[in-house]
Amino acid sequence: MAAEQSEQSPQSPRTEQAQPLHLAYDTALLDLDGVVYAGPAAIPHAVEALDAARAAGMHLAYVTNNASRTPQAVAAHLTELGVAAAPGDVITSAQAAARIVAERIPAGSAVLVVGGEGLREAVRERGLVPVASLDENPAAVVQGYDPTIGWPQLAEASYAVQRGLPWIASNTDLTIPTARGTAPGNGTLVAAVRTATGVEPEVAGKPLPPMHRETVIRTGAKRPLVVGDRLDTDIEGAFNGGVDSLLVFTGVTRPEQLPEAEPKYRPTYLAADLRGLLAVPPAVEELGEGAFRCGGWTVAAREDGRLGFAGGRGADPYAGLRALCAATWSAADAGRPVPEWHKALAELGL
Repeated sequence: MAAEQSEQSPQSPRTEQAQPLHLAYDTALLDLDGVVYAGPAAIPHAVEALDAARAAGMHLAYVTNNASRTPQAVAAHLTELGVAAAPGDVITSAQAAARIVAERIPAGSAVLVVGGEGLREAVRERGLVPVASLDENPAAVVQGYDPTIGWPQLAEASYAVQRGLPWIASNTDLTIPTARGTAPGNGTLVAAVRTATGVEPEVAGKPLPPMHRETVIRTGAKRPLVVGDRLDTDIEGAFNGGVDSLLVFTGVTRPEQLPEAEPKYRPTYLAADLRGLLAVPPAVEELGEGAFRCGGWTVAAREDGRLGFAGGRGADPYAGLRALCAATWSAADAGRPVPEWHKALAELGL
């Protein structure tokens, strides 16, 4: 099942959008960490922006690659932060993985679950029986992040995969943010089983299509907007799903990663934070000879061939970043050398 295609490819700068994003799209598919919250605290302006978008009729869905927590636990955390959310508003990579498993094996089968309660609940939701040992005759293996996983669980998964059982991973994110710093993610745990068996798992989570399919099935979205802070999961997931995306700069992505981004990593819209959902994004205009204008910012090649901003300055530096990206992406897509852009980016003060 696929969402309705947007009028322009998600990696192209949109030339016209007359409405604020929360009115132009029926559903926001929101990443959590780095977008809605950072650890135990809400991102500044997130709660107010989400409240306003919801009040105006936008459906908000929270999409996470973390398979360890149940939707109930995630919704409770959001509610504690002041974001009104029910378990049905939360879509996890565990749910996407469990759907794949259910399509591969008979109903009622046992499944070796290497992961947390979120993954076990998702397996039960699909009418399957989670087990912890190969001795219980599972028909498949499903693996997701859980901080308590150790050698015994990884070894059990390896034995099962070596027997030829289907192996589905909720996601392969190599790292996970914690209050103390960056820690190994599910991708690191999956790598241990891969190394032991020489087998590649089928992967469900962002940025791959099974996760997007799961969100569309569960939300009924007709015109969704992916909202995230990561190019390699959120934005690439939107690209793979053929839908538009909003990149916010409250998480891991930095402005300098965008001017030479591959097409699959190019967001449709940029905003400092979730207040971008409530704004009318400024149009990107192509002026000719490699020059572009957006929100009062005009970028063009200077006499030395470097990109720079000419004329006045707009109020929103992220509009200037969109103009700069339009210039570099246009050159790259046409097979021309990408003009030097670092000094222009520095002019934005981001």
